[in-house]
Amino acid sequence: MATKETLTKLKRNVENYLGQKVILKTNKGRKRVFVKEGVLEEVYPSIFVVRIDRGLISERKVSYSYSDILTETVEITLCCNDLKIQAS
Repeated sequence: MATKETLTKLKRNVENYLGQKVILKTNKGRKRVFVKEGVLEEVYPSIFVVRIDRGLISERKVSYSYSDILTETVEITLCCNDLKIQAS
């Protein structure tokens, strides 16, 4: 079970990459995995927000909780140096 300390440490790790380009790999179950590229835009106490640019006109924001990283539902990788953000 994830402790409050683990989630706080994970939040600090995510905060360090605020404003940087990331690759999101989301596991939607039944072998459905989606990979999206976006910018880590906002960090809140319980969630973080990534802005996904889908072309010239369309833009989308998605939010995930830090527990999604712990349960490996979401994997965040920095675009430039393949550094993964995960629970340690």
